[in-house]
Formats: sequence, C-alpha cells, structure tokens
Amino acid sequence: MRDLIFAGLIAFFLPVVYRRPFVGMLVFSWLAYMRPQDLCWGFARPQRWSFLIAAVTVAGYFSRPRSEFYRRDLRSTALIALVIVVGISCLASDFHSDGQFDRYVEFAKIVGVTLFTTTLVSTPERLRVLVWVIAMSFGFYGVKVGLGGVLTGGNMEVLRGPGGMLEDNNDFSLALCMALPLLIHIGSSEKRPILRRGVWMMVPLMILTVIMTHSRGGFLSMCACLGVLTWRSRNRVAGFALAGIGAVVTVMVLPASAFERLHTLENVEADGSAMGRLAAWKTAIKMAEDNPVLGVGFTLFRRNYSRYSEPGEYIRVAHNSYLQVWAETGTISLLLYLFLIFFSLWRVWSLRRDAKRYFNTSWIINYATMFEASLCAFILGGTFLNRFAFDLFYHYVGIIIALETIAYREMAKLELRIPANSDLLMDDVPIQDRPGIGFRRPTRKGGFRTRRLLPGNP
Repeated sequence: MRDLIFAGLIAFFLPVVYRRPFVGMLVFSWLAYMRPQDLCWGFARPQRWSFLIAAVTVAGYFSRPRSEFYRRDLRSTALIALVIVVGISCLASDFHSDGQFDRYVEFAKIVGVTLFTTTLVSTPERLRVLVWVIAMSFGFYGVKVGLGGVLTGGNMEVLRGPGGMLEDNNDFSLALCMALPLLIHIGSSEKRPILRRGVWMMVPLMILTVIMTHSRGGFLSMCACLGVLTWRSRNRVAGFALAGIGAVVTVMVLPASAFERLHTLENVEADGSAMGRLAAWKTAIKMAEDNPVLGVGFTLFRRNYSRYSEPGEYIRVAHNSYLQVWAETGTISLLLYLFLIFFSLWRVWSLRRDAKRYFNTSWIINYATMFEASLCAFILGGTFLNRFAFDLFYHYVGIIIALETIAYREMAKLELRIPANSDLLMDDVPIQDRPGIGFRRPTRKGGFRTRRLLPGNP
C-alpha cells in the first residue's frame, strides 16, 4: 500500500513539474535528500524516481521559450569543465565497466541539476522555499532518528543512512551537518511561533543524530559548523557561553560507546581506523604522482589500490575528497574542484561584507552566514570522507550563485550603491530599474569613484 501511495503521488506530480519546472526542482530535492522511496518496501524502492522527475522537468522547461539553461558564472564554467575532464579521465582509463559509466552519468546529472538551479531559483521566495525543502528533508531524519536516541537513552547507533548518497553513516552525518545551518536559520527567522518552535526542536535532535552515527568526521564537521554560526552571531560572548554549556551537557549525556569513539581522536597512532586513513592518503598521493594529468580513472581508486600500496595492505577507499579527485581524475580536476569550494566560500564572504555596508541585519546576511557554515562543514568533512560526487555540495554551489543574483538585484532595487565586482547586476536588473544605481570602483590612489547607470547604458 505504501508503494502504491508513493507511486500515485509521483504520477500526480509529473504533469505539475512539466508545467512548473521550479516545482520539479523542489520534488527532485525532496526525493534526493529525504529519499521517501527508501521508506517503501516493494516495487517503488529501487526505481529511479528522481531521474524521472528531472527528465520531465527539463522537458517542460524547454517546451516553452526560455532565456538560458544556466546562469553564466565562473563556477558554472568550472562545473562544465569538471564534467568534461572527468569524462576524458573515464575514456583514458585502462579499465571500463557499466558501473563506471553509470556513476559518470549520475555525476553529470548532479552537475546538470546544479546548473539548472542557478536559473530556476530567481526570486527570494523561491530561494526560501528551496531552503525549506532541503532543511525539512534532513530534519525529518533528524527527528526520526533523534527521538529513537532519546527513547533509548542515547545508546542507539546509526550504522547507515536512508540510502543513496546518504547510505553510509559518515555521509549521512556530513549531510546532516551541512543542513544544520539551514534549520538554525529558519528557526531564527521564522515569524510564526508554532513553526519557529517546531524547527528549534529539530536542532538538538539533529545534533544527537550526528553523534549517534559515531562518525568522528561528522562530529568535527558539526563543531566547525556551529563554531562559524557562533562566531557570526551578534553576541559572540553569549553564543560561546551557550555552546560551552551545550558541550558540557552533551558530554554528560553522551553514551559510553560514542564517547569512546570520539576519544580515539586524541591518540591517532592507537586507532586502526585512523592509521588506515593515513595509509590510504599515502597511496592516493602515489597514484596522483604517477598519473598527474588524468588520474587512474573515475571510480577506479580501489581497483588500482594494490598497485600503489604496501604489499598485503587492506584495500581501502581514499577517505579524503581532495585526494580522491586528484588520484582518480588528475590535477586539472583537483584544481577545478578546489576552485568551486573556495571561490564559493569567498563569494559568500563578499556578499556578506557588501550587505553589511547597508544593513545591520537582513535576510541576505543570514543566508550568507548559513551557507558559510555549511561550506565549512563540508570542507572539514571532505578531509576524512571521499565525497567528490556529493550531491548536496554541488547543489549548494548552484544555490549560492542564485543567492548572489537575487541579493544584488534586491539591493539594486533599493537604490543602494554596491560594488561593481558583480556582473550579475548588469545582466539581471531590467533597464527601467537601473537609474540611480551607483557602482563604487577603486582608484589607483586608494580612493573610490562612482559610476552612474543610466537607462540603456549596458
């Protein structure tokens, strides 16, 4: 019965997403992050529903005249280049299989959805709805698993996530850490008391779920995420005091198994898992040094592990996203990957700085802080997990591009003087809205000059 209900719901959505591609984006995000199909038990469970929704959404988008499939940006170009380089790496590898091709198609789909997001999320309302869908999708599992942990006194251990990219407990914990700032942002900005209280109740349950995954990388990512949010809060002293109280309470109620797992962070040499990661990192570096241009081939790290590891060593995964990219697909892919991460982080910092020139607080600043914390969680988590093709990270890149477009457009409508370092404003603000907008440009003497935009001025 559950499978029939879910299949009927998807059938209901198909004509809707064809006519309204943005609804298709929301349904795709719901299927990708909450994975309701994994809650079924029959024929609906193994089906590729997200691929079906994505195909119908794209078909509906191109069935009517549209401006562009993606917004032009350096990161969009880097994403396309990354797909091309990874594809060349697959072709140049000494081994080919259907599994490798399927993984590459899946990666290309992830990038395609990211590019599509940059143009579909075009208003503050759409941005807010998408953030809600992503946050509530992960919040569902935070509540579901967190309540189970409360009922068992914290002794419950999460050995796997719901499925897909979240199946591994380490990946599950990383995704929860990246979604945690979204929940905190919604809880702090929601004006309706019932919704605000409900969202705030999800936050400690999600934190408890991260702890119950027994993932040390997830725990460190959560600390980084909460640390950034506390540092960016308006009252840092109160924020760090509250964080300290929360840490003490967490240690007091932490189950013995989780505490012992986290305690191994103090003594790396005595922990076999940590030493295994170091061995995998050394092997990955050897692979990259021997194949610096295109790597050993996308998804072929484990297949080539024995060629570069010590004799008799256990075959492992890379346990590091950056070394995984370098070893499997080469130096060019690594540079593109690092560019996507740190340029997105830098643009979030720039957007926050520009907005703070005119606002003490605003939704723009809150969104910038939210995504800054999420990216910091991913950067730290990626150091311990091989998450090169992690859906959520790429989706965040697309959402950040859309956020910049919307934020600078909204500031322009308020006739604020904003920096000229964003081409987004020139492309997106209608001509009739351009009078009165000024661009502060630095001069060689250290001062600023203001350029006025007139109607029709490109």
